[in-house]
Amino acid sequence: MMRKLLATIGATTMLCAGAAQAQDMAATPSGKEALALLVDGVKFQTVAGRGQVPAYAGYLKAKLVSAGFDAADVTFVAMGETGYLTARYPGRDRRAKPTVVLAHMDVVEADPKDWTRDPFTPVVENGYVFGRGSLDNKAGLSMAVATLMKLRREKWVPQRDVVLVLTGDEETTMKTTSAAAEAYRNAALVLNADAGGGLLGDDGKPMVYGLQAAEKVYGDWHLTVTDPGGHSSRPGPDNAIVRLAAAVGRIAAYRFPPQQNEITKASLAGTATMTPGPLGAAMKAFAANPNDTAAADVLSADKRYVGQVRTTCVPTMFNGGHAPNALPQRAVANINCRIFPGTPRAQIAARLTELAADPKVAVTFNDNGTIEAGASPLDPKVVGAVKAAVAQRSPGLLVVPMQEAGATDSMHFRAHGIPSFGVGGVFMKASDSFAHGLNERVPVATFDPGVVWWETLLKTLG
Repeated sequence: MMRKLLATIGATTMLCAGAAQAQDMAATPSGKEALALLVDGVKFQTVAGRGQVPAYAGYLKAKLVSAGFDAADVTFVAMGETGYLTARYPGRDRRAKPTVVLAHMDVVEADPKDWTRDPFTPVVENGYVFGRGSLDNKAGLSMAVATLMKLRREKWVPQRDVVLVLTGDEETTMKTTSAAAEAYRNAALVLNADAGGGLLGDDGKPMVYGLQAAEKVYGDWHLTVTDPGGHSSRPGPDNAIVRLAAAVGRIAAYRFPPQQNEITKASLAGTATMTPGPLGAAMKAFAANPNDTAAADVLSADKRYVGQVRTTCVPTMFNGGHAPNALPQRAVANINCRIFPGTPRAQIAARLTELAADPKVAVTFNDNGTIEAGASPLDPKVVGAVKAAVAQRSPGLLVVPMQEAGATDSMHFRAHGIPSFGVGGVFMKASDSFAHGLNERVPVATFDPGVVWWETLLKTLG
């Protein structure tokens, strides 16, 4: 994700923040409220298996009702130990298809032993809020919720219903996402707080805003080799680990052909204007000619852009053998693929089998709840609303469509044909992004303008 820091916040003494303390770090009432929501939100350990999503949803419902939402319009749908929360903001035309504001409540696991600060104790330090989920995705969620609370208190009435949808397992199986997308398959538009955003340079100045309109299709395949095994002192010509390693090596060495769509073409063409040297030249060349393999190779050599020009498949896990003094009876590798939109997963499975080139290597798909979905055609109204919000926040800043290399909840809505766009209001440096990593953080300075950002988007569209 791309993020930006808008204002300068002076260094502060390390503070284990409560909501009231954190409010003092923001300037506007709504910014204070969004920041307080985040600080409280980090305390809920909404990791899969801990059963904290319902409690967090209950906290958010109480906040929304306190701002004027009808309690009957705020609903939690339980699904096992998690679930999803919806809040309907009534519009003038109740027959019109609603606009969905999307975010997720769950976070990835974090081991306190590895962190400098406890991951589930919010800490405000040097102008950042530290904690698991502070960036992914509780900051975006908190700004969207605070904005809807502000608008509700001010009695703003949108043209059509706005429905807040907060899912509970985006980081794992996406079952709540699938259910929510099915429940709101009549939506006209999805605005996702978990994607898109503003990027700052190392000097703190804004560089570009990325409007997410597509994402790679996620896929995991297991490569498995089984063998009778035996005593390690009597090795034969075959070995399950060696056979599997050879297949994995062939897959890892393969480079999928370059691809392009409306989103990546516009993204590379726009980014090329601010990228000097061979990399910028390659962006310009590939945007003009998707068959330029030399330009594609230059882009693929940069981790930031390899996901923009082709499908990627990489080994991510390997497990083999059952004892140090025995020949392996089983070896398994996981191949993780991020597939260019429009390419069927069945086609990737066939290519992996072909590359494995060994009938003793079984290739099986591991379904984790992700789904195949294409790109969302760029909607002039959405692009216009984003440009209006950008002009207010950072006049003259370039808006570039982008394709996410990772995966978000938007895929399930796109699969229903609903235009879905990542329009996150967090702006920060790329070097500050530690989503899913150690010492995850988000800049405090993004909260005041972040609420204005969402208000501008909703009012422009609504």
